[in-house]
This record gives sequence, structure tokens and C-alpha cells, in this order.
Amino acid sequence: MAEADIALIGLAVMGQNLILNMNDHGFVVCAFNRTVSKVDDFLANEAKGTKVIGAHSLEEMVSKLKKPRRIILLVKAGKAVDDFINKLVPLLETGDIIIDGGNSEYRDTTRRCKELQEKGILFVGSGVSGGEEGARYGPSLMPGGAKEAWPHIKTIFQSIAAKVGSGEPCCDWVGDEGAGHFVKMVHNGIEYGDMQLICEAYHLMKDVVGMEHDEMSKVFQEWNKTELDSFLIEITANILKFKDSDGKYLLPKIKDSAGQKGTGKWTAISALEYGVPVTLIGEAVFARCLSSLKDERVQASKLLDGPKMTQFSGNKKAFLEDIRKALYASKIISYAQGFMLLRQAAKEFGWTLNYGGIALMWRGGCIIRSVFLGKIKDAFDRNPELQNLLLDDFFKTAVENCQDSWRRVISTGVQIGIPMPCFTTALSFYDGYRHEILPANLIQAQRDYFGAHTYELLSKPGVFIHTNWTGHGGNVSSSAYNV
Repeated sequence: MAEADIALIGLAVMGQNLILNMNDHGFVVCAFNRTVSKVDDFLANEAKGTKVIGAHSLEEMVSKLKKPRRIILLVKAGKAVDDFINKLVPLLETGDIIIDGGNSEYRDTTRRCKELQEKGILFVGSGVSGGEEGARYGPSLMPGGAKEAWPHIKTIFQSIAAKVGSGEPCCDWVGDEGAGHFVKMVHNGIEYGDMQLICEAYHLMKDVVGMEHDEMSKVFQEWNKTELDSFLIEITANILKFKDSDGKYLLPKIKDSAGQKGTGKWTAISALEYGVPVTLIGEAVFARCLSSLKDERVQASKLLDGPKMTQFSGNKKAFLEDIRKALYASKIISYAQGFMLLRQAAKEFGWTLNYGGIALMWRGGCIIRSVFLGKIKDAFDRNPELQNLLLDDFFKTAVENCQDSWRRVISTGVQIGIPMPCFTTALSFYDGYRHEILPANLIQAQRDYFGAHTYELLSKPGVFIHTNWTGHGGNVSSSAYNV
């Protein structure tokens, strides 16, 4: 007898927690795992006393599902997703729904949507953010794909999602094809940027201001009562004060070589593909790459000299406030760039994205959740056609109020030799964006000089001209060089 509202394949902790979350909200879930013993272990332990049921084969799982059948895949991105889809399709009927809740690349999701549409199966690619705790008590969910699937999964998804404000769920339909996974990818890229910005603030506190761990923890706790109120600032305060079993701070014992799963890299690659200057996320990815060169950096530290100025002589309290403002301004730039990429992707793929709705989806449950995201939603509520967050009055004023502090922090850090890739690229973007005239006219002249690529005159927009700069060349443009 079909009794389950939904099935979930993949019983790692994330999968188990999502199942328990759905159970808490009154849905009957059928659990399946390729290693069947994990199903029995889960039912005997974590899911004991719940309405969760299990299946020992895909056939059994499908037989226990109400129609239209709804199946969530929470397996490793890539081949594993395709393998399960290929096994499921012969068991399903027209109108059944497969949901990929992993960190899949958005192009794979678009491909799967099209392939399954031809077979009458509705495919959804949903970003899921919030880690294991979010999965258990309320994640941020970003579903996209076959729109016809949304009425059949909306109640489940919005019930289990995190809630903010007066109970608004951090989940709504994102858009067609790979839109949900694209939005999740950008979320993860912004997460890379947020984490690197916090690391740069920590570096300045530790090596410029000379603060101890407890002292830095208290500063982050105070910052969490300001515009920076967020999950990442909160956990940073907790990490800084955490002591190992020997009574010493744990953080200095951790190897300074950062890992990555690839979604930040995907964001940077997409930015390059679509010509959007998402510089801060790119620098955050490269900072992780540089950190991984640990052995080389150890060697270089003994050979390469830095600046003679190594001590900070200013007012420490005032400088800490400068760091806070620099962090806030840089964060604004990062999100502005992220939403620029979303806007360009919507143009590329014909998606209709609700930018305010996306900010709300990120407002709770996910890793980048923060009060700040409410301000982004407000900005798009004021102007749904807003080209850039920096052009909204709130964010324009916020950056202006932080600008002097931002520049002081970067100047001081550069003079003392502290790497600040994300602080500095954020300010460079801001300065570039606010300049009416940039030196790119010289690039155009250079390209025309050596490759006859042509240029436009300000006085004749849309008219492309080639100049015979040396007297030896022709007057016809060439595409021989692509620089």
C-alpha cells in the first residue's frame, strides 16, 4: 500500500536530518540507501519511534510512494546522480518527480531537466544550505527546474524550511532548468567571500593590533550586535575562544591550508564566462589556493623581505572600528557582485529571478544567513529593476559612511605587509564602478594598434574605427589576434 509522501535516497547525516525534519512536520518519508544495512540502522536508532519507513530496493521504495511520486536524491554530485536517475526512470510514471538536493553543477541540472522532460518525468534541482543543523531544524531551500513540480512539493519544502520575520519560509520557486542550483552556487561563492573577509579582519586584529584570542572573540561578539549580525560572525566568536583539552586555544594549532569543494570556483568561472566582475569571490578562491601552498610559503617566509614598518602605532580602539566598517563595506560589494552575476545569468538563460525573494531565502537557515540580507530584500522591494545594490540609497549611504575607515585599514595593512585580497579588490571595484572614465580607452587603442581590432569614439557610439597607427598597416580591421 502506498503510504509515503516522499522518499529520500542517501543516508549520510544531511539526508537523515532532512528525513527527521520532514517527519517532524507530519510527512511520511521512505528512506533508502545503496548500502541497505544503513536503512535498518537508521530505523533502529535515529528514526526509532517516528513514522519513517524504509525500503531495501528502489522497486520497494517506489511501490510505497503516493502519486505523483516524489523522490529526493541526496548523493554525491555528478555520476552518482545520473546513475540513480537511470535506475529510477523505468520504475516511474509520467508526472512523477525527481529532486536533486545535492551541490550539482547547474548545467548538469539543465541537461537532466531536458532529458527527463522527454520521458514525462519532472526534474527539480534544489539548492540546500545550512549544513547538518539546518537540514534538521530548517534549511534554506532553492528549488528550480520543472515548474509543474512546484505545487506538488511546495507544502513539504516550505514546511521544513527555516522561517524568518513573521514566519516567512526561506524557500520559494527560483526559476527554470538549473536556476535553483545556479542560485545555490552563487550563495556558496558569497560564502567563500564572507569567510575570507572575516579571516582578513582576524589577521589584522592578530598581527597588526596584537590582540589575544579571548579579546578578539569579544570583539566579534560585539560586532554581532551591529550591521554584521550573522551566523559566520557568531561562530567566529565561538571559534576564537575555544580551548583544546590541554587548556590552550585550538585555533593556532590548526594548519593554515584551506580546503574547498569547488562551488566557489564554479562561481568565479561563471563570472568570467558571462563577463561579470565578481572580483571578490574570485580573490577568495585564490586566497584558499595560496593558503594550500603551505610548504612554499614556509620557504618563502625565510627568503622574502616585507616592509620595514611592522608595528601599529595608532589608536587601537579606533582602528578596530575601522576594521568593522571595512568588513561591512567589503561585504556589501561582495553581495552586489553576486547579484550582478544572478542578473546576467537570468539574461543568458531567460530566467525570471525574484532577487528580493532570493535574499529572503538566504535570510535564514543557510551559512550566509544574516540581518544584512533583509536590507537587500528591502532594496529590491523598493526597486525590482535595481541594476546594482550600490545604486540603492541605503547601500550607497552605508558605503559612504564606511569609506574613510575602509581606506585607512587598507593603507595600514599594506604598509605593514598584511595580505588583504578581498578588502583591496572590493575597494578597487568600488573605485572602478564609480569612475565615469577608466583607462580602458588605452587598451582599445593598443588592441587596434597591434591587431586592428577597432574602437569606438565617445562622439560616435556604435561606429567602429581602425586607425593606421604606424603608417605601415592597412585600414581594415582584423580578427587575427584575440586579445
